[in-house]
Amino acid sequence: MKPIGYWLNRTDQALTAAMDALLAGCGPTRLSWQVLNVLKEDPRATDTGIRAVLAANADADALTAAIEALLADGWALRPEPGRLAFTADGLARFAEAGVRIGAFRELAAAGISPEEYRTAVGVLERMTRNLEEAV
Repeated sequence: MKPIGYWLNRTDQALTAAMDALLAGCGPTRLSWQVLNVLKEDPRATDTGIRAVLAANADADALTAAIEALLADGWALRPEPGRLAFTADGLARFAEAGVRIGAFRELAAAGISPEEYRTAVGVLERMTRNLEEAV
């Protein structure tokens, strides 16, 4: 059996590759989608806040690039410096992409019961907290 680090890396790579391929027709990358989700949850999100929420997902440079791509592609705008907001078109495109994300989540969880999924996430959460507390 391969160690958990091996499977974590493979899973993350597979999630990114599959999600990027799935979203290729509508614009965002996996990281951009994560930024959009933060913006959806907090319509007054700031660049700083987005970087803080997604710090475990990517470094500051990658997050800045994702934010800039969303601005350039018309998903978001700056109602004031350092703050992001959906454009009307971006919000509509977010809803459309959400349908693809639903299919992606079904594919990723195929053959995995809800209980198995909760167990896997719970184990990873505990392992992460164990290691973070040790540092």
